[in-house]
Amino acid sequence: MENKKAFQLLDKIEHPSDIKRLTIPELRALCGEIREFIISTVSENGGHLASNLGVVELTVAMHYVFDLPADSLVFDVGHQCYTHKILSGRKSRLTTIRRKDGLSGFPRRDESDCDAFGAGHSSTSISAAYGIAKAKAIKGDNSHTVAVIGDGSFTGGLAFEGMNNAGRFKKNFIVVLNDNKMSISKNVGAVARYLTNIRVNPWYLKAKWGLERVLNKVPFVGKPFVNFLTKIKNNFKKRTLKGNNLFENFGFFYYGPVDGHNLEELINTFKAAKKVTRPVLIHAVTVKGKGYGYAEKDPKNYHGIGKFDVDSGEPLSHSTSYSDIFGKSLCHLAEKNKNICAITAAMTMGTGLTEFSHKYKERFFDVGIAEEHAVTFGAGLASQGMIPVFAVYSTFLQRAYDQLIHDVSLQKLHLVLGVDRAGIVGEDGETHQGVFDVSMLNSIPNTTCYSPCYFEELAGCIQQGVVKDKNLVAIRYPRGSEPYKPEDFTETNINYSVYGNKNASRLIVTYGRLFAEACIAKRELSKIGIEVCILKLTRIKPIDEEAIRFASGFSKVHFFEEGMLTGGIGETFGYGIDKLGFKGTYGITAVEDKFVPHASVKESMHSLRLNSLGIYEIMRR
Repeated sequence: MENKKAFQLLDKIEHPSDIKRLTIPELRALCGEIREFIISTVSENGGHLASNLGVVELTVAMHYVFDLPADSLVFDVGHQCYTHKILSGRKSRLTTIRRKDGLSGFPRRDESDCDAFGAGHSSTSISAAYGIAKAKAIKGDNSHTVAVIGDGSFTGGLAFEGMNNAGRFKKNFIVVLNDNKMSISKNVGAVARYLTNIRVNPWYLKAKWGLERVLNKVPFVGKPFVNFLTKIKNNFKKRTLKGNNLFENFGFFYYGPVDGHNLEELINTFKAAKKVTRPVLIHAVTVKGKGYGYAEKDPKNYHGIGKFDVDSGEPLSHSTSYSDIFGKSLCHLAEKNKNICAITAAMTMGTGLTEFSHKYKERFFDVGIAEEHAVTFGAGLASQGMIPVFAVYSTFLQRAYDQLIHDVSLQKLHLVLGVDRAGIVGEDGETHQGVFDVSMLNSIPNTTCYSPCYFEELAGCIQQGVVKDKNLVAIRYPRGSEPYKPEDFTETNINYSVYGNKNASRLIVTYGRLFAEACIAKRELSKIGIEVCILKLTRIKPIDEEAIRFASGFSKVHFFEEGMLTGGIGETFGYGIDKLGFKGTYGITAVEDKFVPHASVKESMHSLRLNSLGIYEIMRR
């Protein structure tokens, strides 16, 4: 797809310095063109829409005031970096974003020297930017470092760890808090309430801006008088905010709240912040989805979206997903069992828990972007006889590895993980692929892990894992809808199933949605006279010993796995049949020691030889 529309101002931006020659009215017009370009591109490619539309003026102002790439701009999460990419010389390639061999949907250090630090997960920008600023200080580099973080990311503990350390810095260091009252779901918790108090307090706003107007008019009369006026301003803050400013208590000089869509206000604030020889926090209030009515009214649905019609705002495709089935199954169980609780880390809708959140409010907990807390909080619930179910994307579960070991498994507490987006997720790329959870969970004792292929199996695994199993249980399922299912496959065993000629010499072993690809390969192999049998694992940890014994009777066994080779189920299975004296040939096709780049799921599965064609070619040899 190529956007051929000509833009009067945007087409002239080839380098970050090009924006500096524009007037304020031209900058406003540029923001309109950027929004139009982003909406058009995301409607064709899918991507993060609402978050990018909300930071157009903020990003334009930063590019106008700071000198990239000499100054370092670090984005948190990075799903708001499209305007930054446009202004830093990548406008001509934006239409390739999230496509195979195209631009990443997130900042990447190997993509541009204007991307100071890679991102994809939340709450990292302050720590990373502070490290950059410290390194510059050691080298005598006086350029500026700016961390951009959303109010949702501030609920992650790493953000506060970064603030705690950066507050001691004796040089200029700028944190921009993009406050749009949203993460993906609506923000929750004490931080959200605190920011609301600052954001809506009219007395504070009047006092602050009134004093700043006075300061701007008073000619230079010496440092003592300036300090005196600053003390007056701080006293107004304390009175109107009814307590000390949280950010100033961390050691930051606080500017805000400022209008995140007012270019003049933003530019003046950034210019002032550059002159402060200590850490500065700029609190900018923005509207998520700004400039596109559908996204402004419904920022949750337009946070990350597939292809859609620009005029109507309607998605171009929708079908029942694994997340939908997970949510409905959990609601069914919770109706009968009052101990069942659901936990999400700011992903209520994305993990299929919207219905649960309405039906069982007292047993539903959105903890914000805080996966580590979610797991340990769940462990606390479990210690008192509750049955907590934490629904989380595979890529974000990685953040809670220590808590799974120390707080759940070691104490033999019954916590259930709904591991959503397991396996290849596609266009979001390396930072979001769900290929590490199996190796991670496979290394943890006292853990049971299921990986169903079909909706009916998923419902059965949820029933088994929530009601019958003990200790740590993980139920993993992919993004999207149900795959191909052969008409003659009717067996739905919770542990393993066998499909095909048991007397064949060749055996495919797999789990999850790869079973569907194996079935297609089996069908095509039979057309050239090659019979294969398929061993489908549903419970992948611990593996049923009977399944291992069954596989040891074949002459060729090949394991296909939509996850990392190292530490995966394929290695465990191979060790199992080897112990039984297996004399045939054994192979594994999985993700070898590398990250999987962004592309469609179909393209990624093809390149990894995990689609039906790859299975066909390997098994016919």
